[in-house]
Amino acid sequence: MFARIGRLFRGFVGLFISGLEESNPEALMEAARQEFRQKMTQYNLALAKMAGVAERLKSQVKGKAARAQDLERRVLANHSAGNIELAGTLARELQELKADLTVDTAELQETEEAYQANLRQAKVAQQEFQDKIGRLEKQLSQVKIKEAQAEAATALSSVAFKVGDLGDTMRTVEEVLQKRYETSAGKARVARDMVDMAAVQEKESERKALEQAALAEFLASQGMQATPTTAAAPTVKEMGPDK
Repeated sequence: MFARIGRLFRGFVGLFISGLEESNPEALMEAARQEFRQKMTQYNLALAKMAGVAERLKSQVKGKAARAQDLERRVLANHSAGNIELAGTLARELQELKADLTVDTAELQETEEAYQANLRQAKVAQQEFQDKIGRLEKQLSQVKIKEAQAEAATALSSVAFKVGDLGDTMRTVEEVLQKRYETSAGKARVARDMVDMAAVQEKESERKALEQAALAEFLASQGMQATPTTAAAPTVKEMGPDK
């Protein structure tokens, strides 16, 4: 009984977690980034230790090589001076030192090769991870676009929108505009009909005649004679028939 309940509980938890994962892919990607950073941190620490070993071996090889050169000089110097026994002791020490130097050099080369190989592997893994994240982000963007398109299509299909549905509203707007046009046109016609154009023309002709009379009077006071204008004759003729 308890085992069955446990399996059922784990099933519900699994479904709940699966639902969260499906609805939050960004969170999964961020978790993957964090996990990768942690692994890379551990890997870099291991690489740092390996690099430290290589540096220590380099220092040992360099020190033993310098010591070997010094022993070679001492062996030659003592042999030339006749110190055969000391020269032999130094030669024996030099022999052992060169053997150690050979071993250290081989270990240094092996360590360097292992370090470079692991370093290249780390760089390749990092690049692969970045490429994969880039592909996932692109895929996520495409999924969001498709989801938005599907949501818009669903909304449009549920609304079933048509221009004809606005027929009553459009007719109301058309009627309002037509009434406003008719009212304005009527007012404009009334204003135009109330203007007495004949009276306006008479006043205009009278004004021009008075202007010409004033001009003739001014010229007479100056001892000058008014010059008949072509505009004056038509003015008088136009006013005569009107009267």
